[in-house]
Formats: sequence, structure tokens, C-alpha cells
Amino acid sequence: MYAVDLSRVEKQLRKIPNEIVARLQRWARTVEEFGLPEARKVKGYHDEPLHGQRRGQRSIRLGIKWRAIYGESESDELIMVIVEEITPHDYRTK
Repeated sequence: MYAVDLSRVEKQLRKIPNEIVARLQRWARTVEEFGLPEARKVKGYHDEPLHGQRRGQRSIRLGIKWRAIYGESESDELIMVIVEEITPHDYRTK
């Protein structure tokens, strides 16, 4: 069974566009209803593992600019998906 925890990003959710909040909520419902493996198959979210300091976390696209960073935590019967941050993605080449 999967559950999505958005408590760490509640403050951010008030500052980002409503359309992005709705997409995050839709993704969260998908995870809770069908599981994370099935949600990862949805091409529109571009679910991908992160590297470097964020190794072990993953990101999903919520729009051209916005990303949600999340991690997983397992207990006996529950897999908790914890959204750590919602961030505007910088496409500039560094």
C-alpha cells in the first residue's frame, strides 16, 4: 500500500501556480490508487532518478518549469512517498 506525504511542501504549495498544485495532487492520487511502479510508467511525469547529492531521490515533471523531488520510506505494510521539494527547474547550460 502506498501513501503520499505532502506535509514538507505545504508552504511551497501556497506560492506556486494552482495548475502545478493540481498536477501534483493528480500524481499523488495515481500513486495511492495504483502504486508507484505504475505511476512511473506515465510518460508525462518523466519520473527519473537523481544523481549527486540527491542520489536515492527521484523527480517528476509537473510542467515545463516545475519539478517535484521525492523519496520513499518503507515500513511493514506501507510505502510512504515523501515529497521533499517543489522547485523551478533551471534549463540554462552551466
